[in-house]
Amino acid sequence: MERAQIVLCHSQGQDALVGELNEDGHRVVVLSCDEESRERISALRPDLVLLELAIRGPHRGGWGLLEWLGEHAGSPGVIVLTSLGRLGDRVRALDLGADDVVQEPFESDEVRARVRSVLRRMRPELRRPRLVIDDERKEVWIGARCVTLSPKEYSLLSLLASAPGRVFSSQEIVDSLWTEPSRAAGHPSYATGQDAQKYVYLLRRKIEIDAAKPEIVLTVRGFGYRLAV
Repeated sequence: MERAQIVLCHSQGQDALVGELNEDGHRVVVLSCDEESRERISALRPDLVLLELAIRGPHRGGWGLLEWLGEHAGSPGVIVLTSLGRLGDRVRALDLGADDVVQEPFESDEVRARVRSVLRRMRPELRRPRLVIDDERKEVWIGARCVTLSPKEYSLLSLLASAPGRVFSSQEIVDSLWTEPSRAAGHPSYATGQDAQKYVYLLRRKIEIDAAKPEIVLTVRGFGYRLAV
């Protein structure tokens, strides 16, 4: 899974949580809950802020920072870590823009799970298993699963992966997978756009979670196909 830039704003030690988030592969920056944190957060542009809210403290544990985050379009996701026991306080935190609230005392595993959940909602691409093409071994991995592809399916995936995000027309796919190899072998090719569509279908059946709702090989209607980035 793709990892995230996380800012932890707190006034008390959370060293164990920071260490475990780092072990998960996230990049964690620790800040205090004060006005100066706004400038740092703006510069860092994190994916997620873990924000401690407390009853006492010079800045009321980050209420002002939470409100500021909620008012800015394109701001990061926010998970509130709080000792506040009143339902009204937790509702207020959500109304100010928090995506989730975790009440102390909490287990770090719970926070890590909430982090994964919020990131998935914010960044749907994180739901897509990581695609790895090992050209030396001619292996394709989708997450932890090794997928067996035919030579033509492998060539199609390699073509799309040569320029992730770029749209390849059916004719470009035909030229790369059929026309040019046939010309090099000295005989004509009779492949058409339907052949390209057929192999896109076959490839999706092997690499997508749901071939009817592809998340890796995408159709750009009227133009062709591209690999999701």
